[in-house]
Amino acid sequence: MATAYADARNDWDETIPVQVIHGDLTRGIGYDVAHLIHEIRQALGLTQHWSILIAGVGNLGQALARYKGFAERGFRVAALIDVDPAKVGSRLDGMQVRHLDDLPKLVRAERVAIGVIATPATDAQDVADRMVQAGIRSILNFAPAMLTVPEGVTIRKVDLAIELQILSYYEQRDALRELKGPAG
Repeated sequence: MATAYADARNDWDETIPVQVIHGDLTRGIGYDVAHLIHEIRQALGLTQHWSILIAGVGNLGQALARYKGFAERGFRVAALIDVDPAKVGSRLDGMQVRHLDDLPKLVRAERVAIGVIATPATDAQDVADRMVQAGIRSILNFAPAMLTVPEGVTIRKVDLAIELQILSYYEQRDALRELKGPAG
């Protein structure tokens, strides 16, 4: 029996070793690729389906709800919530938009593990607080706001403006390289 490790990145962008397989890795014979893929998926928490709830059904929330890549990777959009009376009660791809006040019931009924915030910045902290109170321990935040959550709750911020700034840096760098020509 042997153990194989691979490198992964933690939340602080540090490389850390992660055990990905433990079994018979006989030198020169190889290993079962399907089993290795399963072990990697298991280490990443991707061997089960995760229910997600999207808060905020504006343009971004609707785009996220319709994104087919979630289902392909084991994430099921289980609930959509909003506070806009024009949106609450409407249907989006067969799913009824519910009011934010229904969040605790939805989390329990749908076994929601991950909350996605796609609200205006002014509403994001209240939504995050309600998600935590309802039992959600993982939040993906698209709102342009820094949120505070208690210890034990994981939050990831997606800031599209920062991503564009990173791309503009690379564009600028490449343009400067082209002006300078090949290094002599």
